[in-house]
Amino acid sequence: MPLLRFLLLPFRAPLVLLLFGVATVMGHHWTVFQQGLIQGEGLDPQIYWTVEVVQSLVVVIICTMPDLLLRQISMLMASSRVFSLVVTLLLVITGGLYVLQLKLLADVLILASAVLLARLDLTRIRVVPPPVVMAFWMAMIVLAGIWLGHSLPSPLWPLAVPASISL
Repeated sequence: MPLLRFLLLPFRAPLVLLLFGVATVMGHHWTVFQQGLIQGEGLDPQIYWTVEVVQSLVVVIICTMPDLLLRQISMLMASSRVFSLVVTLLLVITGGLYVLQLKLLADVLILASAVLLARLDLTRIRVVPPPVVMAFWMAMIVLAGIWLGHSLPSPLWPLAVPASISL
């Protein structure tokens, strides 16, 4: 019976499917964007994908466990004024530098919105696992979607074939 309830979860909470779809579109978009960066700037694909996957995982963790993270940060900041200043400066500087890259901010906001909507939909049907379990399964959904989007054929690949090859 629990397996059947788990398999019916996407039909009971359709925004989980939306999260998977958003992750798939993001993975495909990042693949197309990566091809332009490799050809134009010579960026290493492993570094690019590492940054994108870490960014996605951070968004999922922040969106699925905000109460645990904020409690830990609040306890750290309450322990000392020095820690409070260091944490605030670190968050403001990191956030400010990140906001300067508006293209990345749009991807983060879209992914964060999809994760929060999926959490809201799961809460609506009263499926509320512990935050660590929720973060793990949301991360798996997002990573599976990114992997599927990366595997999809790109419409730009036929244009990337050298002109010297005749068909």
